[in-house]
Amino acid sequence: MTTVSRHVRSLLTAPAQHSSALGSIQRLNKAAFPILERISIKRLVIEPGAIREPHWHANADELTYCLTGDVLVSTLDNADVFATFTVSAGEMFHVLSGAVHHIENIGTTRAELIVVFSHESPEDFSLHAAFGAMSDAVLGNTYDLPAAAFAAVPRDTSSRDLVKGSGDIEIPLSARYPDPHRFDAEGQNPPLAYEYGTARLARQQFWPALRNLSMYSLRIEEDGMREPHWHPETAELGYVHKGAARMSILDPDGSVDTYLLGPGDVYFIPRAYPHQIEVIGDEEIHFLVFFDQPTPGDIGYRATASAFSRRVLAATFGVDDATLPDFPLTPVDPLMVKKRNPIDPVS
Repeated sequence: MTTVSRHVRSLLTAPAQHSSALGSIQRLNKAAFPILERISIKRLVIEPGAIREPHWHANADELTYCLTGDVLVSTLDNADVFATFTVSAGEMFHVLSGAVHHIENIGTTRAELIVVFSHESPEDFSLHAAFGAMSDAVLGNTYDLPAAAFAAVPRDTSSRDLVKGSGDIEIPLSARYPDPHRFDAEGQNPPLAYEYGTARLARQQFWPALRNLSMYSLRIEEDGMREPHWHPETAELGYVHKGAARMSILDPDGSVDTYLLGPGDVYFIPRAYPHQIEVIGDEEIHFLVFFDQPTPGDIGYRATASAFSRRVLAATFGVDDATLPDFPLTPVDPLMVKKRNPIDPVS
């Protein structure tokens, strides 16, 4: 149901980095979505028994939300920091730039993950390629083994992306212990809760490990609306998980871009561009809203009307004081507001 817009792409039909019986990787980077800056997104599907091979990102942190399934993640961070943990639907994990990690489907059903990076064109290296770059002798010296120990191991500098695991899955008992890489987004008591919507916040305030990214899990009922607002220092990348919505964005040239969004759509809003989100239909919407800062901020229209005198507002809109609406005093912006008027026609 998406209309043509430079701000929107479908992740479900995005270019494939990998597609096989083991799963798929679809990505929207700057090449496929030119408006992107400082952020990009992938959809990772891993079938049971398959593994996202050990890899790392040379220029980007990673923030991943698990939509479905159960996965095991192992990471090695800088300064010899090892971690292995499980992630299930509604949970997230974070990996710093350069940290090697793997993702393995340990369940009996397909795992689907939304992966966001802190760069519009992330660069990847795989462990397979890294070993392929070194000779048998160099690897032998590294592991205090004869060069011949590596002669029978196939190696090249390609990346395989998804590989098939063999043998039994090994899940250490500590994999469900608290870990700074993991965050239970949907298990969080919503810091912002209204009768018409909730916002769960995966931001540095609640998840100290975050460095360059954050995420809001936003649910809005049909009688609610995300008020018009902008983020002064933060770009926004949203993924539509469920429901149908309409969005409007004001561009600097004065044009207004209004479009419809459905499941699988991705939208991007540059820093400080005014925008608004509302439900279309009778089903709540669920958006994963990612930001290129660990602690995003915003300025809402409602609070903005309280920042200036009625004299200034009347002059701004070219009317007299009596013609102005009775703006409510709003010292703290509400983020969501209740719809009290019929929805504008959907064209």
